[in-house]
Amino acid sequence: MKQSNQNEITALYCRLSQDDGADGESNSIQNQRNILERYAREHRFPNPRFYVDDGYSGGSFNRPGFQQMMTDMENGKIRTIITKDLSRLGRNQLHTGLYIEERFPMFGVRYIAINDNVDTDRSESTELMPFKNLFNEWFIRDTSRKIRAVNKAKGERGEPLTTNIPYGYKKDPDTPKGWLVDEEAAQVVKRIFTLCMEGRGPMQIARALTEARVLTPTAYKQRQGRKTPNKEGADPYHWNTNTVVHILGRLEYTGCTVNFKTYTNSIWDKKQRHSPEDRQAIFYNTHPAIIEAEVFDKVQEIRQQRHRRTKTGKSSIFSGLVY
Repeated sequence: MKQSNQNEITALYCRLSQDDGADGESNSIQNQRNILERYAREHRFPNPRFYVDDGYSGGSFNRPGFQQMMTDMENGKIRTIITKDLSRLGRNQLHTGLYIEERFPMFGVRYIAINDNVDTDRSESTELMPFKNLFNEWFIRDTSRKIRAVNKAKGERGEPLTTNIPYGYKKDPDTPKGWLVDEEAAQVVKRIFTLCMEGRGPMQIARALTEARVLTPTAYKQRQGRKTPNKEGADPYHWNTNTVVHILGRLEYTGCTVNFKTYTNSIWDKKQRHSPEDRQAIFYNTHPAIIEAEVFDKVQEIRQQRHRRTKTGKSSIFSGLVY
């Protein structure tokens, strides 16, 4: 162990996610803060500092509060790390064990999990730690399995699984899962499809919308106080080509609900992958259509042919047909 420095931090780490909802108030951030603060005070740990991740799963260590704590540790600022229990540190038993048994000792850091009676300064207290970490991992696997089963049942009934309502629609206040047409945004969607029908490519459509000073979908939603998965760009009127491509390919604009469009490989790998069409579930006439099915199909045909416009701004009559 390195020599103690009076300026070194005692890191008090708190984490809470939706997985912990069943535990109620006992795992709330405020409750964790109270327990950690009282423990640090009673045991006279110097310079306590909180690192908090509210709304982050224990299955991944890619959390801002935890990563900041690791940066401070690697910079020699931290002497001790304390959590309410092992599950607050993480629920992946392999990675949690590596941090406690290898990463923390590498930087001379003592780790304490209060409720699990773990203290790396007392070797006997860590004997049951692998079993406790294994149970924590089982918990998140079981929770994930139950959530997947619930979502599968909802998806097969035709309930929309997406929490990010497509641009052009808004929530129906009278129906929890219902969508209504957002007339202002819907006009932009129709314009995008019309421009594509006229032979414009996504890049040219994006440029036209930017020049017309049309708010991007993210900027438009945020100005209405609606939550979005992405942050607003520096220029709220700058349309990205990928945004146009995404809109042109959304079958939901014909009034359909499309479920199971993406999947993840495991609870540890959160990367979204596109499902093949035969694994998707499509339900027709579940909400008002913005684009007619015939128009949507024609646009897909045009997009597959990849018509290219010349410098004059016109498409050749042979574009997409010969090369």
